[in-house]
Amino acid sequence: MSRMDLNCDMGEVPEAVNDGSQESLMPFLTSANVACGGHAGDVSSMKTTIEQALHWNLAIGAHPGYPDRGNFGRLELSLPAETIADSVFEQVRALGEIAAGFGVSLTHVKPHGALYNQAARNRALAEAIASGVSRWSRDVILVGLAGSLMLDAFRQAGLQVAAEAFADRRYEPDGTLRSRKFENALISDPAEAGQQALHIVERGTVVAHDGTEIAASAQTICIHGDTPGAPKIAAAVAQALRQAGVELSALRRRSKDG
Repeated sequence: MSRMDLNCDMGEVPEAVNDGSQESLMPFLTSANVACGGHAGDVSSMKTTIEQALHWNLAIGAHPGYPDRGNFGRLELSLPAETIADSVFEQVRALGEIAAGFGVSLTHVKPHGALYNQAARNRALAEAIASGVSRWSRDVILVGLAGSLMLDAFRQAGLQVAAEAFADRRYEPDGTLRSRKFENALISDPAEAGQQALHIVERGTVVAHDGTEIAASAQTICIHGDTPGAPKIAAAVAQALRQAGVELSALRRRSKDG
């Protein structure tokens, strides 16, 4: 039986954190990526999201982004590598300390937004992210875009990695995500998202917006909590995978000796 992690970026919108809409996604997931003070998130949202994730037995990871709340971390920036490394370290450290207060440790780190998308094609930026994570701990999984150079940079830094693909985003023919400035960047139809998830698991591919089939072999699939109709999308993806015999299981860190 094949296995897949389903992750979601969380702790980003205060209203969703507190009104139940964020938690409504969790029964269908296996991992939560928690915003930790860069593009979004504060001590209160981190604590509440961790509490909710633990209730649903989800693995908990950090979701650091550019420290640019005004643009929700989705504006490409040009910052020195050391500044990026410092910011990533501080964000992951903050969430790690809060998680420790609940008696749990972080399983993974997944960059957010423009930081993630730029690092997928910019090795120096990917190396800066890896440096910041490594300064905090080398015993976490660093998540990056399937087929991108960021995974190679993370591996070369000595970190465990997990390739990620997206159920609710469309792709460019080069394997990058289609920019949100285009109307068709998001997949909001639950059935279509479920089919894309199946393609990822069964064929290791996705179909780009122009019909090109591209490689997207992954260990984790993302569903964005702020995509319209996200709970229905998450339910459809989980159902499609389970009906195909896929085990939904959180990412697992390898032991140091194996």
